[in-house]
Amino acid sequence: MNPKKLLNIAIVLACPIATYLFAAPEGMSNIGWHLLGVYIGTILALILKVYPAPVLLLSAVAISAVIIGNTPAETLADGTKIALKQGAVLDGYKSGTTWLIFAAFAMSGAFVSTGLGKRIAYKMIGAFGKSTLRIGYINAVLDLLISPAMPSTTARGGGILAPIMASTAQSLSSEPGPTARKAGHYLLLNTYMVVKTTGYITLTGMAPNAVALELMRPIMGINYDWTQWFLAACVPGLISLILMPLVAYVLYKPELKEVNNKEIAQKGLDEMGPMSTKEKILAGLFVAAIIGWVFSKALGVTESTVAICAMASILVTSVLTWEDMLKNKGGWTTFTWYGGLLGLATVLSQAKFFDWLSKTMGDMLSGSEMNATAVTVLILALSVAVRYLFASGGAYVAAMVPVFSAVGMAAGADPVLLSLGLLFSNSYGSMVTHYGSAPAAVIYGLGYHDLKSFWIVGGICAVVTLIIHCTIGFAWWSMLQSMGMIG
Repeated sequence: MNPKKLLNIAIVLACPIATYLFAAPEGMSNIGWHLLGVYIGTILALILKVYPAPVLLLSAVAISAVIIGNTPAETLADGTKIALKQGAVLDGYKSGTTWLIFAAFAMSGAFVSTGLGKRIAYKMIGAFGKSTLRIGYINAVLDLLISPAMPSTTARGGGILAPIMASTAQSLSSEPGPTARKAGHYLLLNTYMVVKTTGYITLTGMAPNAVALELMRPIMGINYDWTQWFLAACVPGLISLILMPLVAYVLYKPELKEVNNKEIAQKGLDEMGPMSTKEKILAGLFVAAIIGWVFSKALGVTESTVAICAMASILVTSVLTWEDMLKNKGGWTTFTWYGGLLGLATVLSQAKFFDWLSKTMGDMLSGSEMNATAVTVLILALSVAVRYLFASGGAYVAAMVPVFSAVGMAAGADPVLLSLGLLFSNSYGSMVTHYGSAPAAVIYGLGYHDLKSFWIVGGICAVVTLIIHCTIGFAWWSMLQSMGMIG
């Protein structure tokens, strides 16, 4: 083991150890103090990439269980009794939200393995893609269509859309290097901005969406189901999605304006062959899942039940085999780290840590005259700016979402505007760099972009989206809140 890794491990372990060397802050429970040390250590480990995320979260769950088992019950000054059970740290793995995300990953794997996503793309390119700008919009529409069933932005952006856009660019004689600006530079840059926009339009559009929602819940007292999330996101999200291909096009216009879309599409479809039975079944199951999520309340089922039914149907109809499921590394990886992180958040909540954090922030900001809307806008701007420091969306969510939530609530921000703004900025905030999320690394790694153009387009697209959310978004969410549809 190299010295750097040993140093990083020492820094991480110092966090929980410090909670045994120093007394808990006033008002915080002892168990909350110890678990906070584990939580902060886990966040640092995610940022430093000491081990893969699943290994880190499983270790954190194990350490937390040991701490809970060896920390006696206590009563706080206000009479609140704190007595945690070791099994509580595993609650994240039985959460319906965890299974919703895992089941969506199964559908994601089916889209890739059957080739249905590629077929839809080539059909759309053949029908509408007469210019590079139009192909940019086809990219946006396709990603919007498949995103509810593919919470992995890496699978969508890096596994489906990027290869199609790269092959399209190559067919137009646009390769990495001197000919990149002919078409490939624009098509692939647009792919990333689109993926980070569709990522927040639905609850299942990106795995960290559900994580952020669960972390906010005990602090803000809010909750949104699949339909409420989509209803809130659709107006600002669709406006942003319409603008992204145009913004990228205006900033770095491709040299080729018109393309032979029929030839490109036909070549791709010929290589795929006729539509298979599995693709037809998957298309039907996908539509059924969307209908189930939208009308889950009327059907008397939860969103996670709909997702599990879809996953079971995919297996029963042999669209995927169980062996295929076992190979779905993204699904199992996300299930492991997400369930573990949610479990840590659960025991922190039971230890009344989030209550303490909100009260402490409130005391610090008491007496200050701050406009609630201005505070919300400032926090959302910071949520984007701070993304230059994070190379992982999961690490950002775990580290900053509880803090931004507590500060905003303490400053008197509207919980609906603040929560939705933060939930959505989790996705588009990572537009700003080429290392902000996994699909960025995949797309940048194809060699079509220089660092300057990637950061300029990403930064401007993020700011444009932020402005849309703080204006049209605020108005839309306030209207939905007044109608009793959210909040």
